[in-house]
Amino acid sequence: MKIKVSLIQDSPIFFDKDATIAKMERLIIENKDSDLIVFPESFIPGYPRGFSFGSVIGSRSDEGREIFARYHKNSIAADSDEMKKLISISQKANAYLVFGFTEKKNDNGSLYCSMAYISPTHGLLGIHRKIKPTGTERLIWAEANGESLVTFDTKIGILGGLICWENYMPLARLSMYKKGVQLYIAPTADSRPEWTNAMQHIALEGRCFVIGCNQYFTKSMYPEEYQDIVKDQQEEMCPGGSTIISPYGKVIAPPVFGKSEIISAVIDLDDIIKCKLDFDPNGHYTRDDIFNYSVNGQPETQKEKNDCIN
Repeated sequence: MKIKVSLIQDSPIFFDKDATIAKMERLIIENKDSDLIVFPESFIPGYPRGFSFGSVIGSRSDEGREIFARYHKNSIAADSDEMKKLISISQKANAYLVFGFTEKKNDNGSLYCSMAYISPTHGLLGIHRKIKPTGTERLIWAEANGESLVTFDTKIGILGGLICWENYMPLARLSMYKKGVQLYIAPTADSRPEWTNAMQHIALEGRCFVIGCNQYFTKSMYPEEYQDIVKDQQEEMCPGGSTIISPYGKVIAPPVFGKSEIISAVIDLDDIIKCKLDFDPNGHYTRDDIFNYSVNGQPETQKEKNDCIN
């Protein structure tokens, strides 16, 4: 089966969920010939690169708390009107939609760095929440548990994936391989060349297509009121690097740097079967007689036709 995948390497309207969703709608409709459309990590309401939220070890400032409150207000919940809007957009485009967003589980709770999976026919399939925020991300995002390691058996293949540096966690990757993931989706904020190398390794290791999607973002894109916070940052804060890798570890869509871009490719899922002649991480290379592996709380792969969230 051949499908078209499109990565949206672009910038959100920072700290403005409604304007960002409006931009997403335009970009999705412009690429509605795609079967799967992917957006970067925390696209809603933006990855807050360069922000300290007024915090150092031992103290937090009132100004930082105020900024966090604005960030919280512009984050979205799974059962929100904003999510319903995105489901409607997916239906209109007749495309699967996977996007990174900062999630609030309720109006008074913690935030999570999350990834939503939406089907054009069955709505919100489910959400992956980052199990380990990196560095000072831990200041604003809580940690999820094993129930967040979700996979979905859909009409375009088995979808799964991890966010940003979760992809450097070998056992987290294995949790995806064990579910037979075919389209491994990796929204990120990492634009280094080493990230592309990691995506190639995961494709080879998991014998799956790897879809790495990042933002293109400059300091000038921040609203004027936040310019002083990032004044010491370089102008090009996130140069992109979105890419699509084959299960052979070959780069299908080379990473693009220095501009907003739609990165697209037509991929053939039969390549996954072909390459397992050589190596199958969920079959003849598992050596279950030697190794034991389990994940606390990981759900079974959900069948799109039965187990989706409407």
